[in-house]
Amino acid sequence: MDNDAQVLALLHALDQLPGPDHLEFPDGFNYPLAKSQALRLKERLSKDFGCACELDDQVQDASYCFRAALPVGATEAGVPLSVRLSNYGNLAVVTAPWPDSHDDLDHAVREGALSTADRSRIEAALRDLGYTVVPPRLLHQPYDGTTWLAGEGFCCISYGPHQGRATWWTRFFEHL
Repeated sequence: MDNDAQVLALLHALDQLPGPDHLEFPDGFNYPLAKSQALRLKERLSKDFGCACELDDQVQDASYCFRAALPVGATEAGVPLSVRLSNYGNLAVVTAPWPDSHDDLDHAVREGALSTADRSRIEAALRDLGYTVVPPRLLHQPYDGTTWLAGEGFCCISYGPHQGRATWWTRFFEHL
């Protein structure tokens, strides 16, 4: 099975975890543990990039709880980088600079928004801390899961290329 198929299978499996109707997190989600891990990521990225990484830990009403951000001055390409951490299964997504900017990190590198060295640093930090990096191209596919997000007439996004439809991004990395 190729990596995309494995990641999609993981998304479908996480989608079926028991949880409250609001879909922000599954039953048993351990916020203090997730925050501790996010703080370790912040420290690691700050060390690896030689610049203070910011951690947004005030995210509410969303299927992710933390966003780590590297400023323009910290990156070789001069583009701000962001990592969202999902409330499900230690999923992470890297954006350069915005969620819809690039299909995946290969595309971001080709377009000059991300250097190969910066990509390696971020992916190594995420891997070392137990996160699974999900390519945005998979997250931007239409959501075909089992929750009410797949229902007729559900409209969650009022802007951008996903206007009017739920995607896997909506399910695991967006405000609900």
